[in-house]
Amino acid sequence: MVSIMLTAAGFHVLLALASGSGHGYAVMRFVEEVSGGAVRLGPGTLYRTINRLVADGLVEESYEGDPEAPHDARRRYYKLTVAGERAARDEAQLMARMVTAAREAGLIA
Repeated sequence: MVSIMLTAAGFHVLLALASGSGHGYAVMRFVEEVSGGAVRLGPGTLYRTINRLVADGLVEESYEGDPEAPHDARRRYYKLTVAGERAARDEAQLMARMVTAAREAGLIA
């Protein structure tokens, strides 16, 4: 199995989509909220990242938009593929190991 190297932005997008499909603006808001405002994905970075994740087979366009949202034909929704879920899980496990190492090195409490 070939592992795909994720950028930080790529992981943020996968994490945002891990709980279900979403559109770009919702992904940007999720990342900003979860990071406490420390990370902001601008539209250029976000859509380049989504296009790369689609090309890598980790994300696909979803036609199951939010029925509560006002209709906007331009709004595209995205969801994780099985490979995207696996990549997000692998990256999260790697990060957990890195946090453990940082804790053991006395960098965080």
